[in-house]
Amino acid sequence: MLSRTAATLLRRQSAAVATRSFSAAAAQFRFAPARSPASAASASLAPRRRFSDGSGSHDDFAPQKKAVSDDVDEAIEMIKQHVKENPVMLYMKGNPKMPMCGFSATIVQTLSAEGVDFSSVNVLDYPSIREGVKKFASWPTIPQLYINGEFVGGNDIVSEMHASGELKELLAEAKAIKEE
Repeated sequence: MLSRTAATLLRRQSAAVATRSFSAAAAQFRFAPARSPASAASASLAPRRRFSDGSGSHDDFAPQKKAVSDDVDEAIEMIKQHVKENPVMLYMKGNPKMPMCGFSATIVQTLSAEGVDFSSVNVLDYPSIREGVKKFASWPTIPQLYINGEFVGGNDIVSEMHASGELKELLAEAKAIKEE
C-alpha cells in the first residue's frame, strides 16, 4: 500500500503527463477562432449576385433546350423523306448502340440477328418527330419499323414476324431493292 504522500505525488505526476500529451497533440493542429453568432449571421446576409432568371446560378448551368421545330407537319415531311431514302428505317428511343427502352432494344437485337443494315432516329432528341411519326403511321407507340417505305409495326409485330420468318423475307426484298 502506498503512503498518502506517495499517492498524492503519483496523482500529480499522472496529471502532468496527461497535460503534456494534450498540449503536444494540440500543437499539431491550428484551431480557427470561434465565430460569434453575430458574425455568422452577417456572413449569410452578404449580397449574392443574381442572374437573369432571378436565381443565384449562372446561365451556363441553366437547362438547355434543343432548337427543333415544333411543326408536326414539317416533321411528317421529314419522316416521308427518311422512309423513302432508307430501305429499313427505325424510329426508336435511344440509338442502336444504346437503346433507351426495352422495346427499342428488342427490335435492334432482332434486326441485328437478321444481319440487316438499318437507319434509325432517336425520337427522344426530336419531340416533333416523336409526335409526327405517331401521326404518320396512325400508330401510338414507339419503336416503329418501316421497310421499303411501308410501316411494318412496333415491337410485338416485328417479334412475331421474326419468329414466323416473315421478317426475313421482307428484309430480303428490301436488300434486293437496295442493290438495284
